[in-house]
Amino acid sequence: MAVIDFRVRPPFKGFLDMVMYANPERRDRFTAQLGFEPAPSAAKKSLDQLMDEVRAAGIDKVLVVGRNSGPLGSVSNEDVAEVVSLYPETFIGAASIDPTDRKGAMRQIRDAMAQGFKAVNVEPGSYPTPLHPDDRMLYPIYALCEDEEFPVIMMAGGNAGPDISYTLPVGIDRVLADFPGLQVVVSHGGWPWVHQILHIAFRRSNLFISPDMYLPNMPGMDDYLKAADGFLSDRFIYGSSYPFMPVVDCLEWFRTLPIHKENQQKILYDNAARFLKL
Repeated sequence: MAVIDFRVRPPFKGFLDMVMYANPERRDRFTAQLGFEPAPSAAKKSLDQLMDEVRAAGIDKVLVVGRNSGPLGSVSNEDVAEVVSLYPETFIGAASIDPTDRKGAMRQIRDAMAQGFKAVNVEPGSYPTPLHPDDRMLYPIYALCEDEEFPVIMMAGGNAGPDISYTLPVGIDRVLADFPGLQVVVSHGGWPWVHQILHIAFRRSNLFISPDMYLPNMPGMDDYLKAADGFLSDRFIYGSSYPFMPVVDCLEWFRTLPIHKENQQKILYDNAARFLKL
């Protein structure tokens, strides 16, 4: 069964300055709360060891996600492109943008498309000046991506903002309504607003859900799984959120879940491949 891991931050260049590597105690505390042991490659900050783990897990493709996120750390599109070039058969790049510079953000998106990136990652609540998902500063970005059929990954769950209001799903609903042709996947699954984000996915066919690290052993897991094996089987996407979860153990755990085999195939590969136009 083919697999795409939709959210991976490898130990490489700018990624190593992010909180998840610079503060390993914080990262490993999250990992333990989710019921996993830290990945050896994360502890050693070894890209080669991560690739060994990816191969051992039988993962075919890995989405490397850049970010421009202030206190959480930023990773340039150049660093993402470089690590993708090291493993082009496995790694796929998602670009990031600076929304405070409208014209610059437009250039970044067009450059990313020309360079082979498959999506743009926005993290509204985590920008140096936090934004809600429907902040009008982001609307030119959404409009360009809709026009160019370039999908958007939106981090809107968990700790994505200085307070919990930045993960409220109502702003996502407004964006999806205003840009009905825009394909959006919500990473971190809109957690903890599980019922609300699932309702939005029910009413907005342009929304995909990827709970990644907020799926295992978390409140709302059973509701995510019921949707994933039901009405959302065509728009639910698997991701490990490495280095918060180890790629091998996370995939092994996911395969034990009570999801029909045909839907597991959609969640592990088909939906992400369709979203990214692979």
